[in-house]
Amino acid sequence: MTDPISDMLTRVRNAVVAKHTRVDIPASKLKAEIARILADEGYIHGFKVVDDATPKGSTRQLIRIFLKYGPRGERVITGIQRVSRPGRRVYFGREHVPHVLGGLGMSILTTSRGVMSGREAVKAGVGGEVLCNVW
Repeated sequence: MTDPISDMLTRVRNAVVAKHTRVDIPASKLKAEIARILADEGYIHGFKVVDDATPKGSTRQLIRIFLKYGPRGERVITGIQRVSRPGRRVYFGREHVPHVLGGLGMSILTTSRGVMSGREAVKAGVGGEVLCNVW
């Protein structure tokens, strides 16, 4: 797999469209940070890292994301888009961090101070690579 972050976002997007209550994703530290930001911003109920037994007898770690829906079943995550990818990295300085849908959505950045949302990056006065946009 050449882009694990894109795979994570696609799994979440497909699970939301199919109205699943949870989705399992192969674990990594960066994916766990993205899930933490989604939970902090209220786009998902939460997440946890679980161990899964493979058929060969070994275990692997998965991130289990619990998706969130409105009172009548409407989606909280209506769109999720990968911005920076392995073939084209996208960076923004601290004064040019993008606003998604005029502030209704959010962007997730990886900065020199760690992974954070666009609002946190503006408050901290740092820029970085824009991983994805969520609305």
